[in-house]
Amino acid sequence: MRDILIIHREVITMINFDNSATTRTFDESANVALHYMLSQYYNPSSAYSVAVESEKDIKRARKRIMSAINADSGSIIYTSGATESNNMAFSGALQSLRAKGRIIIGSTEHPSVYEVANSYAKIGFDVEFASVNADGRIDLDVFRDLLTPNTQFVSIMLVNNEVGAINDIHTLHKYAKQANPQCIFHVDGVQGFLKVPFNANDCDLFSISGHKFNAPKGVGALYVGKDVKFAGGQLGGGQEGGLRSGTTNTPGIMAMDKSIEIYSDSSEEFIQSMQACKLRLAKNMAAIKDTVLNGPPAESGAPHILNISFLGVRSEVLLHALDARGILVATGSACSSHKNSNNRVLDAMNIKGPRQEGAVRFSFSPTNTIDEVDTVSSIIEENVLLLRRYKKR
Repeated sequence: MRDILIIHREVITMINFDNSATTRTFDESANVALHYMLSQYYNPSSAYSVAVESEKDIKRARKRIMSAINADSGSIIYTSGATESNNMAFSGALQSLRAKGRIIIGSTEHPSVYEVANSYAKIGFDVEFASVNADGRIDLDVFRDLLTPNTQFVSIMLVNNEVGAINDIHTLHKYAKQANPQCIFHVDGVQGFLKVPFNANDCDLFSISGHKFNAPKGVGALYVGKDVKFAGGQLGGGQEGGLRSGTTNTPGIMAMDKSIEIYSDSSEEFIQSMQACKLRLAKNMAAIKDTVLNGPPAESGAPHILNISFLGVRSEVLLHALDARGILVATGSACSSHKNSNNRVLDAMNIKGPRQEGAVRFSFSPTNTIDEVDTVSSIIEENVLLLRRYKKR
């Protein structure tokens, strides 16, 4: 199902190739949310039977997240999404520490990790940034050299949200635990959850956000390993095991659970579909003169993210030209789209100058099609050639 946009009385069919920013909620998931808003709307913290049934439903939903990351033990804290989950990972892990030691994050982390780490540096923690290679993956040797017995916390993204690089979490986790067995290892799984295989044995904490996999906005979760010493930060009624008080968002949680169910039941089909769109677009764009792929080769990396530079074209100008045709793409993280500064992720990958200025991110969902890719490819080629001619005048 495509969205329809009306501009100046002209009907335009929308094509969303910015699914890393957000996705359209599955119809089935939206219907589940409505059910828990209009029919089974009871507060799951209440004692009467219909409320207890909601509590049981939420308990089953927690188990589904655990299963999706192959976790045999631990707990799930429901949150409002990625930013809260990532902030909570830091505060919950570091709040009870008596001494301020070392924190390591990747140089290309999402702002909800990067900015939090900087805030801890200001209060006395020793914060280090692990550099990445040309593909955007954490350099394993550099990371290992940064580790010390005093490394208390590590936060690394599973999949980079701008170029689709997949980090070697298994090895990074192993190195961190070798340096300090008590080090808490957090994985920002927001872009990789359900799209890239993951095992919870390779982390202590794991963040997800519903609207990245066709669930509603405003709901997410943080997995906390069984042996992790974790402190809560929101006091009140004692929900979420006393770690995040507040009335439970049952409609959002159960809608997210439905989306996880749909993804899990069709995992292979969905991944193959997104990968096919990515490879087709990469092939089509390679046929346009002066285009450069940013990040890992199209055949590797996450199945749903592709970043391409159109040399001689400013990405924001191309974005608006495509927007006028009903095509949605991005020039970087949606959380940083209104900042007039260099792209920190591409800077870290040593992608600068015209290549950075012309970088566009395309990201797919299971609802995208090859026909959409071919349609978008033709429109991109038309606009790139036009913009280059205009620039030469």
